[in-house]
Amino acid sequence: MPLRLELKPFERLIINGALLRNGERRSTFLIETQCKFLRESEIITESEADTACKQLHLTLTVIYLADDPAQGIDLFFRQATDLIRQSPAAAPQIAEIAVQIEAGEYYRALKLSRKLVEWESADRMPAADHPAPAETP
Repeated sequence: MPLRLELKPFERLIINGALLRNGERRSTFLIETQCKFLRESEIITESEADTACKQLHLTLTVIYLADDPAQGIDLFFRQATDLIRQSPAAAPQIAEIAVQIEAGEYYRALKLSRKLVEWESADRMPAADHPAPAETP
């Protein structure tokens, strides 16, 4: 059964390592064979990888798209170890990702890492925007 993808104008898509960019209009594609693909919204570029979780996500992108992911997997486990040292609260999510990596489920690992990036963003935000209590005269 083919997979149907809709791309917004000028949206990018990676299919088996080839970067494609949509034209001026919304387009629909049917992928009829097994392949590795990522939409632009699923990709974090090197310049955007400015936090530990984003760097981990970038490494998982490389692993997913690579013909031989062994080198990327080694890097993932080094980065994961460092991240757990920096932020022990991330350990359960990283463990889930590691299980998927060990099972060869690289796309699932990539999806989990996106959640880790979202967790990191939420965790680093100020606790809440509560106004300071008013002083009584």
